[in-house]
Amino acid sequence: MGRAAFELRPVHDALMADLKRSTKLFMDETRTPVLDPGARKTKTGYFWALARDDRPWGGTSPPGVVFTYAPGRGGQHAERILQGFGGILQGEEGQQTVRGTVCPTNGYAGYNRLIAPDRVGPGIQLAYCWAHARRKLIEITRTGPAPIVEKGVALIRDLYAIEAEIRGRDPATRRAVRQARSAPILARIDDLLVHHRTRASAKSPLGEALAYIAKYRYGLGRFLTDGRVEIDNNTVERTIRPIALNRKNALFAGHDAGAKNWAVIASLIETCKMNGVDPHAWLSATLTAIVKGLKQSKIDDSLPWNYAVPV
Repeated sequence: MGRAAFELRPVHDALMADLKRSTKLFMDETRTPVLDPGARKTKTGYFWALARDDRPWGGTSPPGVVFTYAPGRGGQHAERILQGFGGILQGEEGQQTVRGTVCPTNGYAGYNRLIAPDRVGPGIQLAYCWAHARRKLIEITRTGPAPIVEKGVALIRDLYAIEAEIRGRDPATRRAVRQARSAPILARIDDLLVHHRTRASAKSPLGEALAYIAKYRYGLGRFLTDGRVEIDNNTVERTIRPIALNRKNALFAGHDAGAKNWAVIASLIETCKMNGVDPHAWLSATLTAIVKGLKQSKIDDSLPWNYAVPV
């Protein structure tokens, strides 16, 4: 596997470069156990996922995802991954915007280094995730009746119903529909926040949930003004499900190098799946081409969406 990952790394790098030329990407990260032989236990590493899927707004760029392994979740790792990207970055709330530069933080202070304009670049704009915000409210309903929360969940459900109707439409149409139909619903959510935040204890589950949504309200509303933005971050969350399965099946990576190898191969396999390409057939054809002396200038032709099924 290590040998195969070594040979496939140029293709992985080409995939990363292609995604970072996009106008919009999703980003998320998740932990992964990695064996730490010296300590006789496992340590926590992180897989970062950078994904593209323009199909919901009729974009022509092929979908893909690239994983990068890092031994931690400090901001320097996100900075390295995002270097050269300038567009819309969509992730979960907990992100921060300073001086027009957007950075994904998921509530973690280690990402703060990304907010400097001379690091990642002022061209990045942030969009937040309504699925994550909704989850905060749903958790409250599980403990008993909560009319205020149920009203908020119902309003968010209405937003999702509109999204289902306009999925696949062009950005201009999506924006127009959202301005006409979603904006009034969002205004009702704002009214609910203003009315009930002053009445709920700040330390109560309801108070914390309302404060959470209010804090990130600006980024949550970005989908109203740009038809390319999705209402949530579910696209990239779906791509990292194999990592959760890997924690159950493989339990841990044998070392940092093994985790990096996994990231290379998983990126290419998941991108194959997103494009309806048989991963085994693609891997076989690509590794065969590499063994036969695939030229660097032809690497882009080997990306999964360029794979031609043999006749």
